Amino acid sequence: MDVPPNFEEVQFTYRPPRLNGQYYGWWKTRMHNFIMVEDSELWDIICDGPYVPTKVLEVLPFSMAKTSKEYTEADKKPVEKNFRAKKILECGIGREEYNRISTYDTAKEVWEALQKAHEGTTQVKQFKIDMLTTEYEIFKMRDDESIQDMHTRFASIINKLHSLGETIPRNKLVRKILSILPRYWESKVNVITESKDL
Repeated sequence: MDVPPNFEEVQFTYRPPRLNGQYYGWWKTRMHNFIMVEDSELWDIICDGPYVPTKVLEVLPFSMAKTSKEYTEADKKPVEKNFRAKKILECGIGREEYNRISTYDTAKEVWEALQKAHEGTTQVKQFKIDMLTTEYEIFKMRDDESIQDMHTRFASIINKLHSLGETIPRNKLVRKILSILPRYWESKVNVITESKDL
């Protein structure tokens, strides 16, 4: 997952991370965390859709959505949560992104529209996962590369996969790193392998 070049300039604990059209994976993860800290029920509304107060009828269709004038105090609180979730999402995007989502009524619709715009359809998302998986499988440490630089490149691939919903188990990641280290690391790799029973 790529991080914006001005990462230090955009960190706030009291307002949502800002999406400017790039670095969607970074924004998505940080926005999820921001919303969970604010109120975990807001995340449920983004994933599952808003609560719609209904009233019971004596004839078919036996129930229908209430008008806002018919809301009870108990109905208003969950309805307001949808608007709160939507507001947080809107505060976390720029003008271009806002134009893309301005016609949607629910936080769920906003989130899905942003996701589709940046990750693509299911088919495009799967293509990206396949490309990153191939990149992971052929990953090698470069001759002129430090361990830190290699790890940064490796972590970027893993984070991008994770943001697309593809998770690789930690033990598999460790084995991959150990297998790509140069020969002069062989003694250290052996010690790590034996001590961790890999």
